Amino acid sequence: MKFTFCALICMLSATCLLAQKSSYTFLSIADSLKLNANAIVRLNQTNLTILSQREMKIKTTRIVTVLNEKGVRAIGATVHYDVKTSVRSIEATVYDGFGVEIKKIRRKEFRDQSTIDGMTLFSDSRVIFLDYTPTQYPFTIEYECEVSTSNTAFIETWFPLERYFVSVEKSILKATFPENLGFKKKEVNFSKFSIKKIEDSSTLLSYSAVNIPAQKEEYYSDDFDAIFPSVKMGLEVFHLEGVDGSAKSWKEFGQWYYDKILTGTTELPQETKTKIIGLVGNEKDPIQKAKIIYNFVQQKSRYVSIQVGIGGWKPMLAKDVDRLGYGDCKALSNYTKALLDVVGVPSYNTVLFADVSRKSIDANFVSMQGNHMMLAVPNGNDYLWLECTSQDDPFGFQANFTDDRDVLVVRPDGGVIVRTKNYENLTNLQRSAGSYTIADNGDFTGTVRILSEGTQYRRKQMLEHTSPTNQEAHYKEYWRNINNLKINKTKFANDKNNVSFIEELSLGAINYGVVTGDKMLVTVNAYNQFDGNIKRIRNRRTPFQISRGFYDADEITVNLPTGFAVEAAPKDFELNSKFGTYKTAIVKKDDASLLYKRSLLIKKGDYLNTEYEDYRLFMEQIARNDNAKLILTKVH
Repeated sequence: MKFTFCALICMLSATCLLAQKSSYTFLSIADSLKLNANAIVRLNQTNLTILSQREMKIKTTRIVTVLNEKGVRAIGATVHYDVKTSVRSIEATVYDGFGVEIKKIRRKEFRDQSTIDGMTLFSDSRVIFLDYTPTQYPFTIEYECEVSTSNTAFIETWFPLERYFVSVEKSILKATFPENLGFKKKEVNFSKFSIKKIEDSSTLLSYSAVNIPAQKEEYYSDDFDAIFPSVKMGLEVFHLEGVDGSAKSWKEFGQWYYDKILTGTTELPQETKTKIIGLVGNEKDPIQKAKIIYNFVQQKSRYVSIQVGIGGWKPMLAKDVDRLGYGDCKALSNYTKALLDVVGVPSYNTVLFADVSRKSIDANFVSMQGNHMMLAVPNGNDYLWLECTSQDDPFGFQANFTDDRDVLVVRPDGGVIVRTKNYENLTNLQRSAGSYTIADNGDFTGTVRILSEGTQYRRKQMLEHTSPTNQEAHYKEYWRNINNLKINKTKFANDKNNVSFIEELSLGAINYGVVTGDKMLVTVNAYNQFDGNIKRIRNRRTPFQISRGFYDADEITVNLPTGFAVEAAPKDFELNSKFGTYKTAIVKKDDASLLYKRSLLIKKGDYLNTEYEDYRLFMEQIARNDNAKLILTKVH
């Protein structure tokens, strides 16, 4: 019996050792990689094999140790596929914090679902992902996946560092490819990171990155991929959804896109052509013609996402958009182009990255890029840009979504990189004019008119379509410096011709003025206080960016409470720096009223990490002065 018991113990020990991977234990991770980390990528290996113009395989191996709930997103056990992309294999294994196996997960246990969302009408794109609910932290997941596709136009960028608050023990890229396809690569932001190029030949490229500590996100930073290392890859000879292509320059790429993807998509019914010609009438100015047609498209159509086969890149036929009354960005841009063709106004499909972040097409790396399409209409030596997915935007307006970035304009004679409109600091205007009255008990009543233009128009334009409840919530947040705020009346005027939005409001609040004995304290700046706290960052590492500048100008009459006189008032104040200018002044109108003037200009720009503290102090001084008080004394 003693022999049998010992044998059983030995068998159990051997089983545990087989189910345990000592290298996966949390204890083996260097302390430097645990600092600021929600998860640690123990290994992320991508093996990219391009077999031909029409065949590519990607094998991914990921081992991720998750330290807490926020780190679950770093697992990355997700893959997208469609009719041209197949998932050949996918599996995962879960280990506890000491490397002991908890569970094996086969393909049938992954979730497999359509990528259709609330804005997508139909799609043949699907996603397989691991839906694992952890029971303990830390734990480790080993994930393997192999995918094959005929689409070689897109090759995913390699990011050795994938996201904030995730450190990396090792990340490996291995790419093999034929010599005749014109494989190209671009290394970005390598200098400050431990990344080694292992191989770089006519058929092989490989890198290894090791021991990259977790990075903390810093306020006002540029986009992640503009700061941290990556390798962009592409082919000069490629394939996309049944269409072969080749391009060494943006001109050639645009020519291919125009000839092979866009040609033959702009045919319209004769009835629609006749209607458009009648609508334009005797108008001769091409920009005015474009304005009439843009308004027609806004009234007739609506945006939906369509992602079926080459529909992800090729527009729906214009005649189908005309019949159905809907389309995605490509379809609606192409439909607008077809209508403009009818009345002799040239226009060009334009590919870009659309987002508030102002991400540009990489002009120095010719490849399939972008996530959006709009329309470029020649306007003298420049272009006028049409956002064809919006039913509300003014003609030619693009602030905060497609402004100030490099885009690819696809012309019949090839592609060209162009910079879109930059909304200058002073054009992003908010002008407030109004008054308020303080009662002898401190209660507040007032009216104000706010005019917004440029990027500030973008922030306001949807208010007129917002429910009264959400409008009230907006103003209570905007005027969070006024306690017990009550909005009595609102009136909006949206002038799309001049791209300006006007708010007219009457409001009130109790106890805005703080009464103590015979004195009352009143914050002079009621309508446009900056109370933001710019976070202090010691030893900031990254440069910082003010992505869009603006200009605020306020003139507000302050009606004093009956029976009170001004004992002390804030002095005129002026602040100048490379980040902007700020001025306030109080002018006595008569014994019963004051005029408060305020202006604030914030300058768009890219600034050094060493300048961040100066900016923080600049904004702190503004916040302090915006909270300056009148001291009123009761007159006996």
